[in-house]
Amino acid sequence: MTDSKLEVLTPANSQLIFIDQQPQMAFGVQSIDRQVLKSNVVALGKSARIFNIPTTITTVETKSFSGYTYPELLAVFPGNKILERTSMNSWDDQKVRDALAANGRKKVVVSGLWTEVCNNTFALCAMLEGGYEIYMVADASGGTSKEAHDYAMQRMIQAGVVPVTWQQVLLEWQRDWARRDTYDAVMAVVKEHSGAYGMGVDYAYTMVHDAPPRAGASNEVLAPVPAR
Repeated sequence: MTDSKLEVLTPANSQLIFIDQQPQMAFGVQSIDRQVLKSNVVALGKSARIFNIPTTITTVETKSFSGYTYPELLAVFPGNKILERTSMNSWDDQKVRDALAANGRKKVVVSGLWTEVCNNTFALCAMLEGGYEIYMVADASGGTSKEAHDYAMQRMIQAGVVPVTWQQVLLEWQRDWARRDTYDAVMAVVKEHSGAYGMGVDYAYTMVHDAPPRAGASNEVLAPVPAR
């Protein structure tokens, strides 16, 4: 039997969940620069929007402690219902389990805070009890220290979680530059969020291909792509 983890992520076989991408949770992150973390989270969200990836957003104790989900992320998914919880483990909440099941896809891409608590418990339980494959986006998640993040990632990897980065996920979904229906939107995300890679794309477009300089960040990615 073929190992399903040998199957690459595609727009047809994966779903995405954001867990507790909220300001109070981000305040405690020490494993990655917080502004970089936020940019990576928003980039992952934009990537999912391009490819019509079913996306769940869940929060914990919004009004009593954690604050609201980043507005930049909410702007990417203006129609998504936010699933509020009390449990640190998202898997314990029936609304979250129902949302994942309704999407009908076993490959779950995860971005959350904190890696060692909410991500870890969700991943282990979703694999054990739900039979899901978990793809943990390491650079769109954060822990309360580098050690906390790293050891949590190691524990999850030992249990079968697949570690990925947000740009890896984006390019795996795109797969072929001949896919012109998503090409421009992918390049817009790359130019805005991919650091040196994005700068290189801007340079090539303007200096090699004589494209006009950009006046600012592009919002074209927010336009939904027709479903396949």
